[in-house]
Amino acid sequence: MFKKQIFDETKQEAEDFYKSLSSVHCPYFDEKVNFNTKGLDHIKFKDWNKTRLIKDQFMRLKLLYLTPEVIKKSHTLQGYSKTKEMERIKRNSRWEKVMKTIYYYEFIAILENIRVRVIIKQVSGEEKHFWSIIPYWKMGNNRKRIMCYGKPNED
Repeated sequence: MFKKQIFDETKQEAEDFYKSLSSVHCPYFDEKVNFNTKGLDHIKFKDWNKTRLIKDQFMRLKLLYLTPEVIKKSHTLQGYSKTKEMERIKRNSRWEKVMKTIYYYEFIAILENIRVRVIIKQVSGEEKHFWSIIPYWKMGNNRKRIMCYGKPNED
């Protein structure tokens, strides 16, 4: 049985840790990757105003502390995706959805005997930022690794 108190404590610790981060240098890009509210929101919400399952949030929040280390040690890109998606932006004091080119970069690492994927997102014309951390992953029927189940904007 999942205990709400344990989840709340883990969530608070992860949020405090995340808020202490601003950016981390990534050797692959040879530039900084930012930690903004979009990444933390994505861990808690599947889409705007659609909360993730508590177990899914808990699993990601519990591993969040590994994220900066994965980014700092990433010299090789393991996955890449380029899509066109509707992106929420604030324009003239209101929220709008605009079609943008989105780039997702995947880095995989095994730290502390835990295999994780860290996803970095870049909206065309903007800086790169942390998007998600995903523990383990599934294999498709053809025995190929599935990156974000084909929907990195949701995973």
